[in-house]
Amino acid sequence: MADGLQTVKNWILERHPERDDVAADLDLIENRLIDSLSFVEFVFLLEQESGTAIQMETLEVDSIRTLAAIEQHFFSGATAGAVQA
Repeated sequence: MADGLQTVKNWILERHPERDDVAADLDLIENRLIDSLSFVEFVFLLEQESGTAIQMETLEVDSIRTLAAIEQHFFSGATAGAVQA
């Protein structure tokens, strides 16, 4: 797991102390690990850790739905540090 992705996972776990872990395929939104109150903060953290500018208007929710999707869209070698249109 990339260091940035681990930081994202730790951020989620800090806000949900009842959890010991977050599975890579767990839906973060349906399971209310990311809610409307923390969404903007979460996206800002994701930008910082991935080095990717995220445009809220064009953000695909499926790209942040699971840790696996986050890794694929923001931490894979091809997209890490790239600016999203």
